[in-house]
Amino acid sequence: MDISEIIIAGDTPGVEWRLPVFRFKGASAAAPRTYIQAALHANELPGTALLHFLLEKLCQADEDGAILGDIAIVPQANPIGAAQAHFGELQGRFDLGSRTNFNRDFPLISLGERDGLLDEPDRYSAIDRLKRHLLDMALGAELVLDLHCDDEGLQYAYIDEAFWPEAADLAAALDMEAVFLSDGQSSAFEEAVAHAWKHESEGERRTALPGRLSVTVELRGTRDVYPDIALKDAEGMFRFLAGRGVVASTGAGLPAFAGKTVPLDNIEMIRAPETGAILFHRNIGDNVEAGELLATILVRPGVPGGTVEVRAPQDGLIVTRVSTRLARRRSDLMKIACAEPSRAARKPGTLEA
Repeated sequence: MDISEIIIAGDTPGVEWRLPVFRFKGASAAAPRTYIQAALHANELPGTALLHFLLEKLCQADEDGAILGDIAIVPQANPIGAAQAHFGELQGRFDLGSRTNFNRDFPLISLGERDGLLDEPDRYSAIDRLKRHLLDMALGAELVLDLHCDDEGLQYAYIDEAFWPEAADLAAALDMEAVFLSDGQSSAFEEAVAHAWKHESEGERRTALPGRLSVTVELRGTRDVYPDIALKDAEGMFRFLAGRGVVASTGAGLPAFAGKTVPLDNIEMIRAPETGAILFHRNIGDNVEAGELLATILVRPGVPGGTVEVRAPQDGLIVTRVSTRLARRRSDLMKIACAEPSRAARKPGTLEA
């Protein structure tokens, strides 16, 4: 294993950011190359814990001569966000300088333009240079995994339709309970990678990408950072890599994916109609029916008629729920995966800002 650092000059003189990268050299040129990163949203740490244990397993595999494909791993992909604390609370989702989501505004380029990603670094802010370095590393691989988590959530993933159903092996390996089939219409990291592959050369647009994968994995919720869970996830990730021929393994094969698979249009984004304290009546993992009471919002506590009920618009599986217990008008409360499209209007791209 080789450990190196990418040094990114800060926007303030005297400040710089260091990005550790762990690399394993594969023994077979025919094996897929893999890139895995975690904590692009710096306060989402289940992926960092997973990679800690995965690196231990890969080091052992390296000693055993079992690394077949090149592997690059970045356990903490956002040192800039990791340094953003406001009133004692880590602010890892948005860049405080630009107010931009750290997982948006990645360059949408063709694969042929990759060589220019790191040119003229002084033209870009520190966060844009970071994004360009991450994208450059990812475009050198065939398998790209971006590890995130939700607020409170089941194990699930956003997977571009171009990779499905081939990517069901990852969903099975990580014991996911749902897969959201995305439309590739945003500038998030995994979609920027897929965009470059789809537009490998100018004027080209591929709709299927066999043998490749770029995916956002949602590793439950922000508080689900425990050694036993992280080790289980690392073992699942290792089985996935073995199944794809990245590492040699004599372990058992993967079962069929048994979770729920829905397009983004079938996700009901449950939002608060008013501001107030949230009383949840249903939890993540619950299957609910249309009209069922999901939450009560205490808009004017103690006042007759001062509550608002939030009910399920259709049958479905509650995949995520917010951890806060104060809602603001139109703030997200839940995501429910349904068999039918939502009647609510949805813009192309991501479900959330």
